[in-house]
Amino acid sequence: MANLSSLAKDTAIYGLSSIIGRFLNYLLVPLYTFKMAAQSGDYGIVTNIYSYIALLLVILTFGMETTFFRYVNKEEENPQTVYRTTLTAVGSVGLLFVALVLVFLSPIAGALGHEAHPQFLGVMAAVVAMDAFQCIPFAYLRYQRKPLRFAMLKLLFIALNIGLNLLYFLVVPELYDGPDSWVAPLLKPGGAIDVGYVFYINLVCTSTVMLFFYKELRGWHFQMDRDLLRKMLKYAWPILVLGIAGILNQTADKIIYPLIRPGHEGSVELGIYGASVKIAMIMALITQAFRYAYEPFVFGKAKDKDSKDTYAKAMKYFLIFTLLAFLVVMAYIDVLKYIVGPTYWEGLRVVPIVMAAEIMMGVYFNLSFWYKLTDRTGWGAIFSGIGCAVLIVVNLLFIPTYHYMACAWAGGAGYGTAMLLSYLVGQRYYPIRYPLRDILVYVALTALFFGAMLLVPANWPLWTRLLINTTLILAFVGHVVYHDFPLHALPVVGKYFRKPSAHEPNA
Repeated sequence: MANLSSLAKDTAIYGLSSIIGRFLNYLLVPLYTFKMAAQSGDYGIVTNIYSYIALLLVILTFGMETTFFRYVNKEEENPQTVYRTTLTAVGSVGLLFVALVLVFLSPIAGALGHEAHPQFLGVMAAVVAMDAFQCIPFAYLRYQRKPLRFAMLKLLFIALNIGLNLLYFLVVPELYDGPDSWVAPLLKPGGAIDVGYVFYINLVCTSTVMLFFYKELRGWHFQMDRDLLRKMLKYAWPILVLGIAGILNQTADKIIYPLIRPGHEGSVELGIYGASVKIAMIMALITQAFRYAYEPFVFGKAKDKDSKDTYAKAMKYFLIFTLLAFLVVMAYIDVLKYIVGPTYWEGLRVVPIVMAAEIMMGVYFNLSFWYKLTDRTGWGAIFSGIGCAVLIVVNLLFIPTYHYMACAWAGGAGYGTAMLLSYLVGQRYYPIRYPLRDILVYVALTALFFGAMLLVPANWPLWTRLLINTTLILAFVGHVVYHDFPLHALPVVGKYFRKPSAHEPNA
């Protein structure tokens, strides 16, 4: 139980930077969607380019973040040698990538449909190369169990990013008083906002965070242990394939969409879909915060006798909290929808589908440690590859007819396939007795309560619908408390619910 308490503590701190920080970053979603109307298609451009960035980040780290944790915990390896070798490898690939993009910038922009503004791609190439490099110092902080410094650097980026975006999108247009205004060069002709500043601001923020890694980079220079690197790359390449397939499960729809539905209309639809998905991303934030703490925890605990029991309990508690988050978002969707501008509300129907897909992705992540701990990472590449293939096929077949709704269902199909395959094969090579009965009960309860929320007539007063939905959430929480988090076991308040023993006087 002490191990789970430590995991929960680290998850809470990492969550401060991931969940609370990303929540603050959500300020940008209403900012962009209110300042960029859906019909402009600008938010579609942002969604598309950031999807490529997410894919490139996986490619440029090429599995070395997870590989770092694997080798830095090996007794026969020097942790500093592992760290320096990983930094050098990732940094070298990043520099080569930026050079190639700048040399072939115009043809790349034309191929991706952004020939009108190739400078956006050049800026984001530099950003993603720095982000990939920074993944290793961030991993080093997690290895050293320094979650506070980790959180501070993550929040620094978010605070700076929010501040500069608010300055540009709200303050600068107010200062514009004609073509001779001193802020005119920052805006389009006529004082319109230039969507390119979304990317320029990102470059400034990423560069600033790089400067704050001076402690972690002090004394480092380009050097590596070639024999160590060879072993690390052998371990890492299946994780790279796994990572590419995994990120394509999240971004392939946004990359494919403009290719199937090109032109302005496709950008408009992609912007609506991208904005609506932001509401569902609370599930991704929970999964990410859990991952930051869980990955070093799993590798560090692999030698313990009770490790499998701990992994099984962690899976159960992960599902409980993600299913609760699903119900909370769906219960208050009529309030949360104001995160995006009204011109994007038609896309809200994708939210429950995308959230369910994110839960399956989280389960798949939890299951994935069996092949990482047994050095069978090739299986992960196979599972994610098959899941990604399912997602891409569903998108290609159904986007022409069902537009962005096909994207939402494709994600669920891809994650669900990978999740089931990983469980079935994992039980053969690294069997863990997951509490399947308890898990199925929670899934059934969630489906029941969500169905009840859908049955509440939309024309009823908002306060009535929120009251009914809140009651359903409390019923779910009551089940959790009664069966898995008894009040008498809680710290501090537990003593008020604990029955006195035979040796204690009645209060």
